[in-house]
Amino acid sequence: MKFVWSLPNILTYLRIVAVPAVVAAFYIEGDTGRWLAFGLFAAASITDYFDGYLARLWKQQSTLGRMLDPIADKLLVSVCLLVLTTHGTIGGFSLWAAVIILMREIFVSGLREFLADLKVSVPVTRLAKWKTTLQLIAIGILLLGPTGDKLVDGITELGLAMLWTAAIVTLYTGYDYFRSGVVYLMEERHEP
Repeated sequence: MKFVWSLPNILTYLRIVAVPAVVAAFYIEGDTGRWLAFGLFAAASITDYFDGYLARLWKQQSTLGRMLDPIADKLLVSVCLLVLTTHGTIGGFSLWAAVIILMREIFVSGLREFLADLKVSVPVTRLAKWKTTLQLIAIGILLLGPTGDKLVDGITELGLAMLWTAAIVTLYTGYDYFRSGVVYLMEERHEP
């Protein structure tokens, strides 16, 4: 309970609170809503870096922070993908990129939970961190969508291309996690 109100944990809490705020911004019509959604998302994405960095730097790592950080990340990415799909920014064949990302996130969460019960830790790889960065940049661009296209023609297409790149990296990192955990998945455990 020592670090419940530490700055790193507060940043994680703020990232969770930002999720419904990004959704609410889409109820504001016109460019204002898109810019607000983008600003909230960008601020929340930045906290993803600083919460862990500051926790390590100040030796304020906590069990609560380790649990909430990946949940906050998955909430932010998943809900934003749903909003972008609902508003038509992600559609057609690109919907598959969002499906791949969501399936991997749920799969890896389940795998991590299973392995945690076995006291097996699966560290986050450097490539998985790059995957997250790619996802966040792609989603940020797509949150601007048509508003961003007014500033830079074709920015939405760039966001969709980055989303596909993130989806491909997501598949690889999901496979990498599965490969690390498959040994434990194939073990026959006998309950006493």
